[in-house]
Amino acid sequence: MKKSILALALLVAALGVAAVAYGAATDTYKVSAKLVPGADVPKPKGAAGAHGSFTGTYVEKGKGATLTWKLTFGGLTGPALQAHIHMGKPGQSGNVIVPLCAPCKSGQTGKVKINETVINALEKGKAYVNVHTKKNLPGEIRGQVKVKG
Repeated sequence: MKKSILALALLVAALGVAAVAYGAATDTYKVSAKLVPGADVPKPKGAAGAHGSFTGTYVEKGKGATLTWKLTFGGLTGPALQAHIHMGKPGQSGNVIVPLCAPCKSGQTGKVKINETVINALEKGKAYVNVHTKKNLPGEIRGQVKVKG
């Protein structure tokens, strides 16, 4: 009888550990955007040679995630004053939902917590990254963020 109770207790403990491990499971997604001058709204001035890329991953846990990112760019009309992830469909301007850097250097990396609203925007194609310069304060290069699971 004591062996049966001990076996049952061990089984219950093992199931509890498995449930906790399952509940702590995480999903990882890759994000990317090709940044070009023609995609920003309004169209930037004098930025024909500007280009860039935004890459990263986010790991979901619960209702949030941690986004680890890298931003590279070149050919801008001046120093990159700041960069953000904005809410917005292609061709539309939107509010900043994740500040990335200010000022920014090409090759810069970072890590930031993002919430469920940001995750939904990323996954539904309703978020973009752009880089701002003095000559093009609204944004000089922009790219819609794509997510791969």
